Amino acid sequence: MSEQPSPADDEVIEVDQTDKRSVAPFVAAAIIAVLVLAAIVIGGVMSPAEKNVTESDRIAAAVRNFVDGSNNTELVPPPGTGCPDFDPKRSPLAGRAGAGKTVEITKLVDPKVDGDRAKATVTTKVDGDESTSTWNLTRSGDKWLVCN
Repeated sequence: MSEQPSPADDEVIEVDQTDKRSVAPFVAAAIIAVLVLAAIVIGGVMSPAEKNVTESDRIAAAVRNFVDGSNNTELVPPPGTGCPDFDPKRSPLAGRAGAGKTVEITKLVDPKVDGDRAKATVTTKVDGDESTSTWNLTRSGDKWLVCN
């Protein structure tokens, strides 16, 4: 075996420190991160989530608000959910809501919009009894109201 001589305690060991490191990769990563964040912010400003709501979503929200209001108040229609000329006797929930009954929407299908009027087929359940009917809605400003 060949043994290498060990350096003496007072002998100076030279270390080659000519390896130069660059900050370029870190600067490039920071620039890319800033560009990605800017793209996210610009995308959010140019296409806010409110613009992604469809008419079907707005109709479903109007029906849900009407039913929730009916579950929480004795007023027919619940405030802010019905047309101005709403007739409580012709309500889509006539005879099904009120007096401690809880109405549940089980299905809302086939919403059709025709200008400022819309129709949707809504299935509701009260005390285990399901009923399906066509609900009429009218646009008032930027929201839909339940009509009869």
